[in-house]
Amino acid sequence: MLIFREIHGITSPLQPYTSYPYFIELEPNVVDLWWTVDETKQEITFELHIKTTGWIALGISPAGGMKGADIGLGWIDQSGQVHFQDRYAYNFSRPVIDDTTTDWFALQGHEENGWTAIQFKRFLDTCDSMDVPIKSGTNILIFAYGLQDPDMSQSDGLIYYHENRRGSRVIPLQSYGNPSSEEKFAHLKYIDFQFQDYIVPSTDTTYFCQIFKVPSNFSERRHAIAYKTIIDSNNRDLVHHVVLYECNPTTMFDDNNLPIGVCDEISESISACSANIATTWAVGGDDIVEFPDITGYPIGGDFEIKYYMFQAHYSNPKQIPNRRDSTGIRFYLGKERRQYDLGYLTLGTESSLNAIAIPPGVDRFIIDSYCPGETTKNFPQTGITMLVAFPHTHLQGLSLWTKIIRNQTAVDYLFNAESYDFNFQYQNMLPKPIQLYPGDELATRCIYSTKHKSEITLGGKRTKDEMCRHIFAYYPRMSDLYFCVTVNSLESWKKIMNSSESSLNVETLEQWLKELTWTSELVTQWQNFFHDASRLIVYGRTDNYKFLNQDKLPEYEDLKPLECKKSISNMGFRQNFSFIFFTFISFFTIIISSCY
Repeated sequence: MLIFREIHGITSPLQPYTSYPYFIELEPNVVDLWWTVDETKQEITFELHIKTTGWIALGISPAGGMKGADIGLGWIDQSGQVHFQDRYAYNFSRPVIDDTTTDWFALQGHEENGWTAIQFKRFLDTCDSMDVPIKSGTNILIFAYGLQDPDMSQSDGLIYYHENRRGSRVIPLQSYGNPSSEEKFAHLKYIDFQFQDYIVPSTDTTYFCQIFKVPSNFSERRHAIAYKTIIDSNNRDLVHHVVLYECNPTTMFDDNNLPIGVCDEISESISACSANIATTWAVGGDDIVEFPDITGYPIGGDFEIKYYMFQAHYSNPKQIPNRRDSTGIRFYLGKERRQYDLGYLTLGTESSLNAIAIPPGVDRFIIDSYCPGETTKNFPQTGITMLVAFPHTHLQGLSLWTKIIRNQTAVDYLFNAESYDFNFQYQNMLPKPIQLYPGDELATRCIYSTKHKSEITLGGKRTKDEMCRHIFAYYPRMSDLYFCVTVNSLESWKKIMNSSESSLNVETLEQWLKELTWTSELVTQWQNFFHDASRLIVYGRTDNYKFLNQDKLPEYEDLKPLECKKSISNMGFRQNFSFIFFTFISFFTIIISSCY
């Protein structure tokens, strides 16, 4: 007998056919999706529920659009029989039936109460040129549905255009961290770090900060086993991201007058609380994140951190006045200590114009950073275990990844956000925990597109600026390494500017960058500059910054492309299924966007 637990955020009135580890609401009150991954068989099983009695479809897109999408489409006919088709979209026109091999297989389906539910499966990598592999990391799903079954009186069957009944979502299919319901933690004590009725200024961008002290009644160290991001539903459009920072252990404040205000206006008093991350949330992320059973975030008692800074980035492009907000972070405290303390490590670049400067009108611009073995030499000899990845760019970000380098050879991705969407910034649970050891080197790459922009994009805090950050949760926590980020060196900037000045201030560099006249030749030169520039590496913690000069990006042997190997079981699986296939005409249209 199957036992179904209550599923938070799912609206389909139909029970799924089985229990699934992953589920998500793709469109409120209309589209729900469940799935499970079988690593042994290297296959994925989906169950799609859509509020319609017509055809339903799910696709895997290689780049965020219909072009090149691998699509499974099905419906239930009047006799109750399930039909399913393997389709491929060459462009923004009629998808065709995959004439190489059939790789989407219906298992069962039915209609009930105005909903259609179909369970189906495919291999993660089908070795089919007309299919899109489902890789570890992020994947782009597209979905659509019609109001009627295909019209089989027409030649090959006719699927009527879905109009606006479609959508898309970037999802890490192999590493999605299902958000738990709040009821699971209702019996636990908690600590809130929360603003109180802050009036958000009527300006485009505001960073607001407040210092909090850990309550004195927690005399023993506890473990937060989950956290909730508290955001008023009316302010979802306003809150761009939030970060809870640890203040340096030696920092002291007047407990009766803790700093609060616009971050830049109180920057001197909060400087010791501006880099060491305790947790974070961004647009589209899950409100509740639960840590794995083996670890928890330490707080209270003998834990060295006594003060925290809560920071919120408000994006108010319409400059609406008098909006009040009480955003915050809530730590749910477990009743027992767990085995390991959780920590966070940030990789990437500084969020400044001397680290990020992207020409306008380019399809693909690459910014790399590299943390050498010197930065990881103090890792525990037994290593650290990476659990969660949080990739982070702003609107122009297309993808980002971090690779593990050993002996000048890339051995694996730490995480590959090959498809990145600003609107859905998840905490990605790694499919399998990954070990890092002393001396490991970490290469991070952010890829951007500015093809719709007419002016340069610079690194910075505003939504229209850019960032390149890859944040990881791990255990056991280290107290001396919170970040390893890079910035192009002063010497490299002076060289490309042909400047003989002994120093270079930010204002001069910004003016020079904004006055550049961009040509295709300069864009090529600019990409070469960002590849070849010497860099300054900044790592450590806010009270113990360490610096390394890097003359150039280290070279390493890259990962070899994975070869798809068809197994005997694959062949048998395909031979043992037969289905009725009908042709159809469908036009999928989607829009994908990104930011932090």
